[in-house]
Amino acid sequence: MNLVLNILWLVFGGLIASIVWFVTGLIYMITIIGIPIGLQYFKFSKLMLSPFGKVVITRFDKHPIINIIWAVFLGWIVALGYLMIGSLWCISIVGIPVGLQWFKFSILALFPVGAEIR
Repeated sequence: MNLVLNILWLVFGGLIASIVWFVTGLIYMITIIGIPIGLQYFKFSKLMLSPFGKVVITRFDKHPIINIIWAVFLGWIVALGYLMIGSLWCISIVGIPVGLQWFKFSILALFPVGAEIR
């Protein structure tokens, strides 16, 4: 079932979202200061390719200072956007699985540094 949902996810925007995250990560990797941010963007890009069947485990205690800086400047905006998208998908019963994936992205968006995707 996860395979079918992942294929539908790719067809209906997951591939485009993954490419956007990847290209943005490449842009951040140009500077030395942007490398940690670029690596987190690559994490988003990889998860955007096949979110169904994956679990996000946040490890805030690994890098708390970087996670706080991320959450203050960028994470809360992305997490809020993902929460709104997930809420819209959950309006219909058919969209609940997709909405839950967007909620998974919002958790990763808030504290991505040190997070694991299994």
